[in-house]
Amino acid sequence: MADFETYQEYQRIEDFEEDSPPGEEDLLVHVPEGLKDSWHHIKNLDNFFTRIYHFHQKNGFACMMLSEFFELVQFLFVVTFTTFLCNCVEYDVLFANKAVNHTTHSGSSLERNKVTLTDAILPSQKCTERIQGNGWIIFLLIMAAIFWVYRLVKVFCNILSYWEIRQFYIKALKITMDELCNYTWQEVQGRLTNLQREQQMCIHKKELTELDIYHRILRFKNYMVAMVNKSLLPVQLHLPLLGDVVFLTQGLKYNFELIFFWGPGSLFQNKWNLHPKYKRAGNRLELATQLSRVILLAGLANLLLCPFILVWQVLYAFFSYTETIKREPGSLGARRWSLYGRLYLRHFNELDHELHGRLGRGYKPVSKYMNSFTSPLFTVIAKNVAFFSGSILAVLIALTVYDEDVLTVQHILTAITMLGVVVTVTRSFIPDEHMVWCPEQLLQCVLAHIHYMPDHWKGNANKSETRDEMAQLFQYKAVFILEELLSPIVTPFILIFFLRHKSLEIIDFFRNFTVEVVGVGDICSFAQMDIRKHGNPQWLSEGQTEASVYQQAENGKTELSLMHFTIKNPRWHPPQESSFFISHLKEKVHHDAAGAPPAQHILSEAPLFSSLLSNESGTAPDNLLASVIAHPVLTASGLPGRDRRFVQPSTTASAAASVLASLSTSQQPSRTRSHILLPSTYPENPMYRSDRTVIEERSDSRIRSINRSALLSEFASAEMSLHAIYMHEVHQQSSLPQQVSGQWQASVPLGDLQSNPGSLSQSSQPESLSGLSQLRLGGWTEEAEEEEEEIVNEPPALSGSGVGS
Repeated sequence: MADFETYQEYQRIEDFEEDSPPGEEDLLVHVPEGLKDSWHHIKNLDNFFTRIYHFHQKNGFACMMLSEFFELVQFLFVVTFTTFLCNCVEYDVLFANKAVNHTTHSGSSLERNKVTLTDAILPSQKCTERIQGNGWIIFLLIMAAIFWVYRLVKVFCNILSYWEIRQFYIKALKITMDELCNYTWQEVQGRLTNLQREQQMCIHKKELTELDIYHRILRFKNYMVAMVNKSLLPVQLHLPLLGDVVFLTQGLKYNFELIFFWGPGSLFQNKWNLHPKYKRAGNRLELATQLSRVILLAGLANLLLCPFILVWQVLYAFFSYTETIKREPGSLGARRWSLYGRLYLRHFNELDHELHGRLGRGYKPVSKYMNSFTSPLFTVIAKNVAFFSGSILAVLIALTVYDEDVLTVQHILTAITMLGVVVTVTRSFIPDEHMVWCPEQLLQCVLAHIHYMPDHWKGNANKSETRDEMAQLFQYKAVFILEELLSPIVTPFILIFFLRHKSLEIIDFFRNFTVEVVGVGDICSFAQMDIRKHGNPQWLSEGQTEASVYQQAENGKTELSLMHFTIKNPRWHPPQESSFFISHLKEKVHHDAAGAPPAQHILSEAPLFSSLLSNESGTAPDNLLASVIAHPVLTASGLPGRDRRFVQPSTTASAAASVLASLSTSQQPSRTRSHILLPSTYPENPMYRSDRTVIEERSDSRIRSINRSALLSEFASAEMSLHAIYMHEVHQQSSLPQQVSGQWQASVPLGDLQSNPGSLSQSSQPESLSGLSQLRLGGWTEEAEEEEEEIVNEPPALSGSGVGS
């Protein structure tokens, strides 16, 4: 009997499908008391971790379900309201083209009343007859009803699924819904990895690392980022009159994902495994022909559905943007990051909230850069058009104020509205007369946040070609709306005439750049951030990589992604090759910092540069970046610094190196009363193991009012920005001829640092940041409740069986 009770603590895993490796169908998993109805051996960890992430980012069950409900209501409203406008309104009466008299007897005279809104609405019986007599309307309503019922079923399934995630947060992670908004994703992720030790959510690994969780959430997105990086997707087109354009919309991206990942005939046999036949090179031509056929069918399906999708796009855009355009006509002139820009600028293994935060910080600098380009011709024309339109508008408004009966004149409201729009639009072409022209510094500031920039932009920030290429990443909102409206028409032709001819390249890409990792499944090999396999010698990995040109990631994507992930996840232990790259980068930073001015001299110029770029924020992370960008400009000008001493000219790379190296030497806490002290609760970061960093006294009140985790996240972002500036500068120096003294300094190869590690003497280290109080850089904070996991590194590519969990 006792043996039977002991056996009851073990539950047999059922319904393995293809998720479990062969030979483990009889595996017994120990389930602790109290967790028997819980989350051991989750069959689809990709969906599970993704839902956990979305649940956190969308602020819990109530917000998610309310959004789902209003999406259903919104679709129903658009369909019914459009049907009503097309069939139940008498427009001749509404526009007063048809007289409708309501007469009442007032004594012996007849009195004519005003036309009311109900006069323009047809009776329900006549409205129904109109709808029933139009077969096209009936067909569209049936299609809309089918889609709405499908969405209703999907919402119901989501309710059940996310209710389970809610229970998981409360019971397993011990996070209530009231406290959810107070937890960062890094804290939630830490609890997930701790829970893996108690319950085997993944039965193929004893412990999960942060990279394992990122790989499961971003499995397909990493493939998309890699395909954009290798210019595999046909999104850059050359048109006869327009020249080179980039076209990537939500509809086209949806079709790419449908064809590659989860649609019928896709390359993946499930959420975590590429079909075995695509891993063999023997039948690549046959597979390419098969994929070409799938793409052709997808293109033809898009062509057939084009009218319905186009009607929906037009209606949705009309109901979504008309009121905004009427209220703020200049909103169409605002800019947003394009969908192509988000894929081009995205790091491997970068979650959505990390990408949005980084691009959000870069929004103001890139807006200032784009607005700094003005056309003198357009400026003259805009000023005169604004003058004439504004004059007429002023007269009409004055007449309206004098006598409101002016509004009864036909089309007077239309004239006032249109003139207001013209004035607003033309004013957007008139530059600010107080604007300072400094494109190179603005572009450098943009680079600090977006981390990626083509090499030929360096030194050409003032050219219109650079601005046009930036516009492909940072497009007008009006262009975005127009592209989405044209998407149903253009998408079928891109699929049929462009993507289909890349079938063989796509087959080769998935075969060559897919690796199988135990406990994770098939992932894009670029997502491993393996310097040896995908590093670029021109990006500080010379002598450490064996990658051919075909295997190298472009624009330093592997190196920058590795740095970003390491800084954002300070408890993650990189593999040996990655650790080797990071340690050598640190040595090179210290070497370059030896010949640079002290860090406090560089930081003292931050207020001047913030003023130059009209930077209103003035936060400590912004000052770190401003000081690095400003110092080379000021020293090259020959002007004395704030201490009235002339400083030897230096480069942006050396300035960034000096500040970064100072972070590693600021070990002693400040002892003055003029600074606050924020002790670090961070683990040791693989990059710069400083226990504290710096914040000036003037930021005291601001720091105390900001959430600690958010503040530390900003400093981690600033540290990554400094690394992006430094790595780009060193890359430029190594790929272009050496310039004259005072412009560029010689870059020391990493091989020299490796062969002579003793060349860095302590006396040559830059001074620590004494002018700032101290706070740990390099990641997110984990407070008292955190219980960080031990991290076990997986080999870059381990062969194994199918692993859904």
